[in-house]
Amino acid sequence: MTERAGNAGTAPDTAGRSAVWRDTILAGLANYIDSGSIVAGSLALALWVETYHISPTMLGLIGAFSANAISAGVGALIGGVLCDRFGRKRIYQFDMLFYAFGMAWLTFATAPWMIFTGFVLVGLAVGADIPASWSLIAELAPKRERGRFSGIAQVLWYLGPVVVLLLGLVLAPYGILGIRLIFGHLMVIALVLTLFRSRMHESAYWTEAKAASAGGPEANWRQLLTPRHLRSILFLVGMYGFWNLWAGTNGFFFPYILRTVGGQSQEASVALQALNFGLGIVSILLVFMRLADRVNQRLLFMTSALLQIGGMALLALLPLTREVALLHVCIMAAACGFGAQSFFQLWSSELFPTLLRSTAQGVTFAIVRIGLGCFSFFVPMLTATGFHTLAWILVGFLAASAVIGWIGAPRNEGKSLEEIEAAGAA
Repeated sequence: MTERAGNAGTAPDTAGRSAVWRDTILAGLANYIDSGSIVAGSLALALWVETYHISPTMLGLIGAFSANAISAGVGALIGGVLCDRFGRKRIYQFDMLFYAFGMAWLTFATAPWMIFTGFVLVGLAVGADIPASWSLIAELAPKRERGRFSGIAQVLWYLGPVVVLLLGLVLAPYGILGIRLIFGHLMVIALVLTLFRSRMHESAYWTEAKAASAGGPEANWRQLLTPRHLRSILFLVGMYGFWNLWAGTNGFFFPYILRTVGGQSQEASVALQALNFGLGIVSILLVFMRLADRVNQRLLFMTSALLQIGGMALLALLPLTREVALLHVCIMAAACGFGAQSFFQLWSSELFPTLLRSTAQGVTFAIVRIGLGCFSFFVPMLTATGFHTLAWILVGFLAASAVIGWIGAPRNEGKSLEEIEAAGAA
């Protein structure tokens, strides 16, 4: 099989390689709708507050249960288990219909409770799709290009916000109608993606592993409690979890903070966000996708982490002017492209065997997103007491992520999934 041979090291033919790229992009579009949902929500937040008079408590609940947090974590937990049990294809194909249903609530929302309901449904669908998609991408990729192919999903993650934010700039004069059109475009993409994904094949890795385990005990989440897997989970949760507390707060609330604390216009705050994600794409293409399979991944990760700590410290030390915000965005965007999120996708795919891969990703993703949801509930209140206090807290989160990443980063560049699994089992 092309997919299996590619990861084992045999070079697929041109047609087979084209199919790998196509399926990688179709799987990676889960990242586009994930990030697009998050940033569309951040774009709408200030307008929703003004239009529907959303209270600070409801604002916190929307952030806590959004596509960025608790509901996505619950979806990942459920979807990861189902993905390992029934296959990647069943999950990543049909959850897009559920996503479109949830997005319809946000598109036509006329009250805070509808916004809350829509985000819960969208989050569940996005969460279920992530472990299925990330597992599939790792299982498709040739062993010396796993970082490169994982980078495609990260490019799509950054592309979602760029498209959403540019639409936000164009549609800003239309107010709530513009927001409805932005959410509507994500709903349409989910429906189209359902059609194209129906033509994809099941992961050859999963098919072979499932056949080999026939007649034996079923793989289940309890196996993740063994010392080997538990160490990997704790490492990933610590490294990515602390970073995601910064990223989730920044992604969902930064435009709102710029408008309410920094005094920037809606157009200026959206433009800064679009610049942020656009530079992130450049960083992924020129740094992560070129170097992740060739250099010491621990050093690459740490370079990114130190840049991000410095970039966030600017907001903690200096007034939140447009110039400071622009410098902050440029530093963070350049660093994030080859930082914690890119490596979380890569390492979480490598550190677990095939029939536990999606379950483990779902567990780690759930812990991270639920933790973010709990923290997000308090962000509006922390911002009201002083933005610089919140900024220092976020600097601390980035520092903790850096330390954990440096200590625990694996060295799997150039190895096949079989070689990594055999080394771990030895």
